[in-house]
Amino acid sequence: MSHPSRAASSSMVDPGIAITTGLLIGIGVVMSYSATAALALDAKVPPLFFEHLLGLFLGLAAATLAYSIPSSLIRRLAMPFWGLAVALLLATLLFGIEVNGAQRWIALPWLRFQPGEIAKCATLIAVAAWLSRKDDRRELSTRRSVQAAGIALLPATLLLLQPDLGNSVVLVVLAAGLLFIAGTPWPRFVLPGVAGIVLVGLYIVNNDYAWRRVMGFLDPFREARGAGWQLVQSYIAFGQGDLLGQGLGNGRQKLEYLPEVHTDFVLALIAEELGLIGVLVVLGAFAALWVAGTRAAQRATDRFDLLCAFGMVSLLTVPAFLNASVVMGLVPTKGLTLPFLSYGRTSLVVSCFALGILLGVARRHPARPTHSTGEGTWQSAG
Repeated sequence: MSHPSRAASSSMVDPGIAITTGLLIGIGVVMSYSATAALALDAKVPPLFFEHLLGLFLGLAAATLAYSIPSSLIRRLAMPFWGLAVALLLATLLFGIEVNGAQRWIALPWLRFQPGEIAKCATLIAVAAWLSRKDDRRELSTRRSVQAAGIALLPATLLLLQPDLGNSVVLVVLAAGLLFIAGTPWPRFVLPGVAGIVLVGLYIVNNDYAWRRVMGFLDPFREARGAGWQLVQSYIAFGQGDLLGQGLGNGRQKLEYLPEVHTDFVLALIAEELGLIGVLVVLGAFAALWVAGTRAAQRATDRFDLLCAFGMVSLLTVPAFLNASVVMGLVPTKGLTLPFLSYGRTSLVVSCFALGILLGVARRHPARPTHSTGEGTWQSAG
């Protein structure tokens, strides 16, 4: 039997990445309907659910586009894309609309979107492109590290001004991960890391909204009528869900007890309706996506593809585990969405775009066959 060609294998979609994200997207559609139908009893199709489907349609188109773009073109467009994202963040501060005390949205007559989500993706691609420039040294130069850090710090600062502490910190952490993967020695992170922790602490102390969130996290039942309300209601959802849940559609917390259940706290709804089993399936899918995505990054022989793939899989999974930590009361509320599951067209489109880039890297650097059996079965290198 003839062996499959390398060219044929390189045209296939990575099964590990595709299956895990397909499962997450499917759960997201089901839970989006469950969360929004209760808020629109008079509508045949809940308006928010329709918007989720529209976002998913646009997201799949974005994923297809990102999957098809050559790596060289992505690299050339990285800095212009980053510049556009920074310009949108500036426009948000000048002309954006305020929602729940934060100015994070740009509203046009036909479109409303959140530039911060775009900025996170664009910045990671730009940092990957900058760090992949040719350098004769084995160890990344201090100058190159500082320049890459600056690329991340500018949009992170603009996010902080919205204010959006959670996404600002996440962006800096993900960019630091790329710097480490690119070869920055760990001692260079010590001083900036300590300075960052101190600055975040000072920011929290000097900003009422951030301080209230921390107090609501430390003692949510004492703040049950205020900053701790969402966390207490999330606890109730988890408690009511038990092992197998109340059944799909039977959750009570979505009936305006738990605010924004279809966005930041969708995992609490999953816990209530699908139980601990449903939560473990979601977290297991994100863990499997992390494993499959990092393996695809490790296979990449091109430095930009390696860094870009690592950045994209981090963008899809790290916020997911942070969101789960928030919902379970392990870290203070940060306003982070759960990729592929939370309502939010901008987040969904950007997540799908990042997925397309990750799948493109996996296609360009497929697992190499190591040997075949007598029946012609090949085993891939891990």
